[in-house]
Order: sequence, then structure tokens, then C-alpha cells
Amino acid sequence: MTQFHQALLSFRDDDELWVGIITGTGDKVFSAGVDIKDYLPMVKNTIGKKWQRPAGIMRGLEIWKPLIAACNGLTIGGGMEISLACDMIVASENAKFGLPEVKVGVCPGGGGTQRLPRKIPFNLAAEMLFTGKTIDAQEAYRIGLVNKVVPLPMLMPEARKMAETICAVAPLAVRSAKECMVRGMSMSLEEGLRLEDDFQTYIMSTQDFGEGLSAFREKRKPKYTGT
Repeated sequence: MTQFHQALLSFRDDDELWVGIITGTGDKVFSAGVDIKDYLPMVKNTIGKKWQRPAGIMRGLEIWKPLIAACNGLTIGGGMEISLACDMIVASENAKFGLPEVKVGVCPGGGGTQRLPRKIPFNLAAEMLFTGKTIDAQEAYRIGLVNKVVPLPMLMPEARKMAETICAVAPLAVRSAKECMVRGMSMSLEEGLRLEDDFQTYIMSTQDFGEGLSAFREKRKPKYTGT
């Protein structure tokens, strides 16, 4: 978790990086979650000192650059919570998703109880959370949990294709759209509309906005710089 946190900070703070892809090594596991023997006792021992726990995109770390989860196999527990904290999910055909924490006497603690009901219908999220059941990639696609399911050899090419499509448009506009979308989910419609208006005012002051308009008028491909 500490290494993952540092990697996320490096991505967040590098102006040359516009889109991130998170995946697992090998071809069987994206992430099977935390080491129960080590991590859960640490959580228990820091009940009154939560700031000592590693931060991440699941809780405490805001990253407004787009993140794509490329789930290359078993994606359960904390692994599923990592994927839920990403903006899009591409899954290999052998991927499986679940939050089995209740089976070991604890509830999900990395955002699973909050993000899953916001991603899929409430009753389906309740079934997964209350029973700890695991679903396969095709079921995850059917209920809207993942964007696309592809054969394992095509997983990273598909994730990179998605990232390249995002990189072809204005990066500051994309980040603003993400922040408006994420922050707006906890606001009233009126508050969200004000937030959107503020961001649009900011975006129209950027060099990329001027480049986008010029390219449109000149019927050429824009060259965005993130400024």
C-alpha cells in the first residue's frame, strides 16, 4: 500500500503523464486484496490513529487525471476497491470480481460499501456486499460494473487504446470533467451546475481552449499541451 501510494503520487505530480492504467502482474490476479494476517491487525491497532494508515485512491488521495483499471484476473476485496476507485474498468475474460470481507468477519473498508452502490443497481450491490459472492467478467459487464471484456492477450492493448483516445483530447478539460463529475455526485443539482460553470470559466482561460478553437476552425488535429 505504501509503494502503491508513492506510485500514485508520482503519476499525479508528473505533468507529462495524462492517463494512468493500473493492472496486476501475470495473468491470474489483478489483486486479491490485503494480507489479512498483517493488514487487518494493523487496522485494528490504529482505530484511534487512522492517519497512520496508508492513503490511496480508495480513500484520502484525490487524483483528477483519468485512471483505467485493467483487471487481468481475480479482482476481490481491496483489489476490487482499487478498481472501483478508477474511472473505467477493462476486464479480461478470466477476471472475477467480489467483496468477500463479510466471510472473514469484517465489512469492506476501502470504499466498497460506498462506490459499488454508485456503480451498479443498489439491490445487486447489496447482494454482493451481504453475501460476499464473486461474479465473473461477463456478469460484471452485464450489470454495468466494467466497460469492456476482452481476451486476456488483448487486455493491455485495449486499455492503452482507451488511454490514447483520452490523450487525444484536451487534458485539462478531461480533468475538469472528472472533478465535476466526482464532486458533483455528492451535491445537489443546483450546486453541481454552479461547480460546472466555475470549471468551464477556468477552462476557457487556458491555452488548450484557444488551440482547440483554432484547430476546429482550421480543420486540423489540435496539439494540446496541458496549459
